[in-house]
Amino acid sequence: MFWVGGNDGNFLFFLFLTYISYQSYAYYYFNSTKFFSIKNSVKSHVKNCNDLNEHIEELKKSYVNIKSIDYDDINLADKSIYNMKRRMWSAAVKNHMTHNCSLSVLRNARDQPIKYLFKYFDLRHDNYTLETVENMLNNFSAVEQGKKLLMSDRESIVQKIIKNIPSIIIVFSKKRFEKNIGFDRVDLSNIYMPVYSFVYVSSGGNSSAKADFIFNVENLNKIVSYLGSLIKFRASVYGQRLLMTSHLRERIKRRDSYTCKTCGISTSDEKNLLLEIDHKIPLSKGGITSEENLQTLCWKCNRSKGAKILTKIS
Repeated sequence: MFWVGGNDGNFLFFLFLTYISYQSYAYYYFNSTKFFSIKNSVKSHVKNCNDLNEHIEELKKSYVNIKSIDYDDINLADKSIYNMKRRMWSAAVKNHMTHNCSLSVLRNARDQPIKYLFKYFDLRHDNYTLETVENMLNNFSAVEQGKKLLMSDRESIVQKIIKNIPSIIIVFSKKRFEKNIGFDRVDLSNIYMPVYSFVYVSSGGNSSAKADFIFNVENLNKIVSYLGSLIKFRASVYGQRLLMTSHLRERIKRRDSYTCKTCGISTSDEKNLLLEIDHKIPLSKGGITSEENLQTLCWKCNRSKGAKILTKIS
């Protein structure tokens, strides 16, 4: 049997008793009638937050599956009689999001990332690619705005009821409190954004270098502008279409007075309201990106419209 004596032992025993006492108190509090009453008072608000969180997770999945042009399943194997370690060969990963290249290509990719992304990955300078990237930009912009609004909305709900919650619970168990009140876990990371890489590994396998291109909002805006400068819209069936950039998204919201064109709710009615830009006639149905074909919708109406379109297609 392990025994700790003296003052140190008494202090550790006191901490142990304090910990057990607090955990018992927290358990009974979160199962008390008082807590369930508080939980019920914000039930509808919490559900709204969770629905928005679910919508944000759906938007994260709207990326194009771009593949490296030279992707294959070749594996590197050392047949040298000298049995050299070649420690950097493991960096030469073979997957559709990685392009293994020479050092000169990698340096050029660092200097002109978008140009080389199109050159060495399966991307074309056409309207289909532009529409796909615009859709990513539109959705990813909504995700990034939505995450901030979601956390702000959650915090406002907590602030409304915090005066009725014991301070000790907020100090020591805030995450547990948020979970018990009904909030779903929120992923605030950017790991949903695709990352495409140029990788160089020396022939001796002892050195390597890497250049990553992240499909974040800033880079997606750059891709849209890059494609827009190359594609001659006047000669295409699309006519004088606009480029769906972050600037255009904000312009449409401002034009519509930050009000949903379907249900009429606005940011003046609901401070933490996620507004999205919608094509009245979807791109898949022949619509184009023009001010006449764009409208501001709240996330609920936009989500409802998307569900109806999917139902019709299926």
